[in-house]
Amino acid sequence: MFRATKDIVLPTTITGSLPRPSWYTENLGSRHFLQAMVTRRFREQYEDAVACYLRDQEIAGLDILTDGDAHFDDDVGGQSWTSYPPTHMEGFERDNPRPTPAGRGGIAFPRGHILHDYLESRVMPTVVGPIGRGDLQYAEMWKVAQRYTKKPVKWGGVSAEIVAFAVQDKFYKNPVDRMYALADAFNEEYHAVADAGCPLIQIEEPQIHLLAARGVNDPVINAKLMVELFNRTVKGLRAKTEVWAHSCWGNPSQQRMFAQVQSYKASLELYNQVDADAITFESSSSGGIDLEAIGKNISGKKVAIGVIDHHTLQVEQPAEVATQIRAALKHIPADRLIISTDCGMGREGMSRRHAAYKIASLVLGTNIVRKEIGAPEAQVLVADDRYSLVQRLKDGVA
Repeated sequence: MFRATKDIVLPTTITGSLPRPSWYTENLGSRHFLQAMVTRRFREQYEDAVACYLRDQEIAGLDILTDGDAHFDDDVGGQSWTSYPPTHMEGFERDNPRPTPAGRGGIAFPRGHILHDYLESRVMPTVVGPIGRGDLQYAEMWKVAQRYTKKPVKWGGVSAEIVAFAVQDKFYKNPVDRMYALADAFNEEYHAVADAGCPLIQIEEPQIHLLAARGVNDPVINAKLMVELFNRTVKGLRAKTEVWAHSCWGNPSQQRMFAQVQSYKASLELYNQVDADAITFESSSSGGIDLEAIGKNISGKKVAIGVIDHHTLQVEQPAEVATQIRAALKHIPADRLIISTDCGMGREGMSRRHAAYKIASLVLGTNIVRKEIGAPEAQVLVADDRYSLVQRLKDGVA
């Protein structure tokens, strides 16, 4: 059920995370959100950060906003994306966290590589009992963001299998049972978010394409299981809210996880089976190599393409963004196309200013194409020359 993207031609958004303000020094840690919001300093910094994130997106002209993942801690490589759930759910031994073994989930980098620090920082609680939703309190966080803006705020969270791969387990007999338990707990939590009024929930990084890219063909842990897990996580949600599946190729510390450009082609047939209204694809960093295949294989769903590369500090020009959108429109009709970033921009490697201008370019480039096809353009206040502090020359004379 389309709520957030209804009646918008080429709706614009970002994946989720944004760089932390330098003054945002508080961390949530293992406290639950409502408990932390009792603390004056945390509440002030958290609410100010969310307000800044939303305003940056509003003046850039985005249609669908995020809270910037403001509840994440200031950690190495954006580790909170994975660690927040197990440090706030039931069934985990929070007082005795342990590093995830290198290579779990297909991730292994040698000492001397920047992402080895990310591996050493994957210190997670151990499963010691039945997993439950615990004190995730996603609905409360979404409410804080939505009450600051009239535009729709989407809520995003890590997939069940990502968490399952990252934690040690002393309770479940096999990893599939652990994944099922996590999917069921997340499903309960997401229904609370939807019931609170959230117009869009995004499940981030189902491992469908990553298992295909790594050649994983295990009889148990395989891409088909990942489809089942996604659908179990979102069961019943589409009757209440818009559901997206976000896929990309990873970006801790804004780094590439693969030495070579990867293709989605092997996973597209399976992605067409996920119970989602839209699927997002990392496209900008790959030069749009899969756009034709995506258009042929993904049917009955909207498609969000990334037109902003989250790995680089170079701010894309609006004309470059427009070129990528035109390329996508050759294969995906305008009424099913969403414009986004490849992935989040807040996992340690980028400044707020870089992210803000990348967002502005995303909307300015989309406006170029909207004008070409006769669609309404968005106001981009950040690009309004009337408010420049630099006097423009007229005919070469000041």
